[in-house]
Amino acid sequence: MKIVADPNIPFVREAFAALGQVILEPGRFVDTETVRGADVLLVRSVTPVHAGLLNGSQVKFVATATIGTDHVDQAYLAQHGIGFASAAGSNANSVAEYVIGALLELAQRSQSALRDRTLGVIGVGNVGSRVVRYAEALGLRILQNDPPRQRAEGLPEFVSLDRILAEADIITLHVPLTHEGEDATVHLFDKEHLAAVELRKPILINTARGAVVDNKALLKAIDGGKLGATVLDVWEHEPNISPELLDIVDLGTPHIAGYSFDGKVNGVRMIYEAACQFFGLRPVWTPALPPPSVPRLELSVSSGDDDQSVLRRVIKRVYDVSADDAALRKHVQSFDKLRSDYPIRREFFNTQVVLRNANESLTKAIAALGFRL
Repeated sequence: MKIVADPNIPFVREAFAALGQVILEPGRFVDTETVRGADVLLVRSVTPVHAGLLNGSQVKFVATATIGTDHVDQAYLAQHGIGFASAAGSNANSVAEYVIGALLELAQRSQSALRDRTLGVIGVGNVGSRVVRYAEALGLRILQNDPPRQRAEGLPEFVSLDRILAEADIITLHVPLTHEGEDATVHLFDKEHLAAVELRKPILINTARGAVVDNKALLKAIDGGKLGATVLDVWEHEPNISPELLDIVDLGTPHIAGYSFDGKVNGVRMIYEAACQFFGLRPVWTPALPPPSVPRLELSVSSGDDDQSVLRRVIKRVYDVSADDAALRKHVQSFDKLRSDYPIRREFFNTQVVLRNANESLTKAIAALGFRL
């Protein structure tokens, strides 16, 4: 088989080599000529997959090594008998760790406490549910909003978007990008919803898709003092993001919240196994991951340390979100390069933490965030 793959999918050549010839093509440059003779197409979110790309090709199977699928016309694939797989949930933990790291960074900058503040989580799927669990470990009060899940499962603990807008001190978005239906999320946060939070002035975090927030309206809302702080990992019109918006957000990163190495490897493993199943082949590839850069971390807790500051110190040693923010501000014209050259970042479970003089609540919080004690 001829397999066309985005080189930003780690181990893609090693994983798929047993299935055929792997041709690496940068995702933004995949076109009809690239895929004309391909049997398999492996992409990330930067490659739109639709009739215009696939008409006239012999592609039999398409996979995206991402949790989002809004860039793939799945109806077209189904109509033409083309197999499809995504990596739903593969980097959920990575995104949740990013959100917690960002919250602790902002809390440090403002010298404020997170405990007992109200976090509104919009979209409670693979990512949102992990954010809920980790935020509870920090002592946050949680409001959850997910209309499709609430209708399907009748979950009494879920609340309306209006209630989150009225009560939340922090709002974090974890919804897919959809354009139609009663749950359409494109510009879910428009000028009306951004105006509705003016009295509360919450922190707004978007790690979902750029167009879930109207970026022009967001620019005006920040300028108008309607938000307490803003964290953006995703932007409208990537990679050509608004420099003006980047200048005034508190943390801005180049769509890397889900870019932990563990999450990326999970993604390629999932689409590899799906491809093997589609073609009736036995999976034989197993990834060999490099050792973590911080396998062990020892900390002594002094009497003057509060739990939040210690948690921030632990997380910052493993993942420093402010470094990604600084890199984007310095190289805003190199959005895609920052992603393709992203350094290896391992998730918290790869690090063993040794604490001295820690209280029970701190120990429980660090364990709840996934660190090994």
